[in-house]
Amino acid sequence: MSVPRELPPLGSLVEVMQGRDAGLVAVVIGHLEDRFILVADGSVRRADRPKKKNVLHVRRLSHIASEVEEKLRIDGKVTNALLRHTVRMFLEERLAAANQRDQGGAFHGEG
Repeated sequence: MSVPRELPPLGSLVEVMQGRDAGLVAVVIGHLEDRFILVADGSVRRADRPKKKNVLHVRRLSHIASEVEEKLRIDGKVTNALLRHTVRMFLEERLAAANQRDQGGAFHGEG
């Protein structure tokens, strides 16, 4: 049997790797049992109906949304608008980093 993976903390961003939502970037908004998490992105998967995902079927991304984590800790719930904003900001940062990497920094092939 495989070694169980650690559950990502609340507020962390994950990419769904298996199932109907494959490719979806979402925020962890809850934990169930020892290997399931609840994810939502605020548009496809809304906060009032999060998707239960096996932790083995998601890829953990390197970003934790502290405002989502804090809101969940204090209120126990989060708004769809905050989830959409968090996911959008992360994707824009990732796109900007990819564009900068593609341009190659300071050297642009000049002679």
